[in-house]
Amino acid sequence: MKNPLAFVHPNAKVGENVTIEPFAYIDADTEIGDGCWIGPNACIWEGARIGSDCKIYPGAQISCKPQDLKYDGEKTLTIIGNNTTVREFVTISRGTNHRNQTVIGNNNLLMSYVHIAHDCVLGDDCVISNSVQVAGHVSIGDFAIIGGTAAIRQFVKIGAHVMIAGGSLVRKDVPPYVSAAREPLSYSGINAIGLRRRQFSTQELNNIQEMYRIIYLSDLNISNAVEKIQNDFEASIEKDTIIQFILESERGIMKGIE
Repeated sequence: MKNPLAFVHPNAKVGENVTIEPFAYIDADTEIGDGCWIGPNACIWEGARIGSDCKIYPGAQISCKPQDLKYDGEKTLTIIGNNTTVREFVTISRGTNHRNQTVIGNNNLLMSYVHIAHDCVLGDDCVISNSVQVAGHVSIGDFAIIGGTAAIRQFVKIGAHVMIAGGSLVRKDVPPYVSAAREPLSYSGINAIGLRRRQFSTQELNNIQEMYRIIYLSDLNISNAVEKIQNDFEASIEKDTIIQFILESERGIMKGIE
């Protein structure tokens, strides 16, 4: 259902059972999946590819031009998965020719005033709290929870199942399964509550905690800690995920407890 006070470009592709409220703006070269709700004054700019059953609240700007001086008008995309909620005044920039797309996965909640910059990749089932600012080229894993007003530096990687405290300045990579807090941002234990909610077993939690004890609470440097984990722990998804994240980290992982 399109309200007569909304603008929908004739070249936009709008699915079935989509509600478009007054004064919403839907640009050319956009796709909106079935069952979506587009709130008043929301703007869906060119290059947007929105999945089904999404909710876009008033004032949100989806697929706006990147705030990057290198952007030269190239055709790029913003891809949003299914069942994602984008609350009031969120801004999501489309990609640049670095990655050509900004990607937001399924079942995410982006609270009011969040900014997701160009070429970011956000996994599934994440909660990004009010006023979080995510700079360009950031990657955030599945089930991450980012507390309000956190600021994430460009090119940072945040692992799956991470909890980051509100107001944090995220300058280094945050490995999976952990909680992060303090200034400068530091390891503050594993995200045990979140992991239990997602049906991780006690044994899995114990293994994750012991691996991070070696990484952050022993006298070993990161390379030696990784080697010890590889040698001492049986094969598991959690072990592989932690080691792969650390080995692929380009900025280096955040510090431990002092």
